[in-house]
Amino acid sequence: MRKFFTSLFAFILSGFAGGLVAQELAVATGAQEEYIIVFMVSVLVTLVVTFVFFTAQFMADPAIAVATAGKWSLIAFAVLLILLVGVVLYTDAGTDVIKRDVPIVAGLILPGIVTIVVQWLFVRWRVGRVHTGFGRSGAKA
Repeated sequence: MRKFFTSLFAFILSGFAGGLVAQELAVATGAQEEYIIVFMVSVLVTLVVTFVFFTAQFMADPAIAVATAGKWSLIAFAVLLILLVGVVLYTDAGTDVIKRDVPIVAGLILPGIVTIVVQWLFVRWRVGRVHTGFGRSGAKA
């Protein structure tokens, strides 16, 4: 039950943090209705990352599994966003179109990174290290 509530609270905290960053970027850039995509992707990233960290808690050593999940989540997210930036820059549009796309690309990058980091920090804090005891209640020989 502890793992479920850890994931639930991590979902709420990371979703709030990612949504807050997306909202601040939308206000700062004067975004219009195209920023709906950013909010939808922020929710999708939150759902996927919550599932990844939820399953990592059930591994044999959850502290190492959570650290590995966080590292690989950031790597996969970075690769996907590098591909997105490459597609934006590869288009045959002028510089004015690319300048118009920069706030949306930033809106896709920053909330996702904040979501992954907040999720990782909270789950890592809740999982902690498993210490084997000494004596009768400790490890069996």
